[in-house]
Amino acid sequence: MQATIFDKNLPLVIGCDHAGFEYKEEVKKTLIAAGWQVEDKGTHSNESTDYPDYAHAVANMVADGKAAAGILICGSGNGVCMTANKNKGIRAALCWNEELAALARQHNNANVLCIPSRFVSLDVAQKMVDIFQSTAFEGGRHEKRVNKISNN
Repeated sequence: MQATIFDKNLPLVIGCDHAGFEYKEEVKKTLIAAGWQVEDKGTHSNESTDYPDYAHAVANMVADGKAAAGILICGSGNGVCMTANKNKGIRAALCWNEELAALARQHNNANVLCIPSRFVSLDVAQKMVDIFQSTAFEGGRHEKRVNKISNN
């Protein structure tokens, strides 16, 4: 993995529903091998479960400054992304390729990566996580736009 732009003194927080469980377990191993502390908010099996429970838990840690960033995984990525974005201060991005993961950080200062496990390979998911955690926000003209995202 590349050098991170997120504070490694804080954990990365990860969560998923049943459709994302296997990817979450593999992504965790990669992050831990790269020196990250990983806070796993579940689920802890592939039994059917409700994605909002895990998406809110991840988003709350990021919003409260208790995690450097978050990663959420579900079948389509949509459910966890919509749920996470209901939390103040969260900029969750649904990504399905490496370029989108980079742009989510560079242009949108995303702090939660959402992965659709049924639509990307595990290899692509791992590459997106690597890019997400190692890509800096460009600021500049993008900062004004990002500052307009929150309606609160």
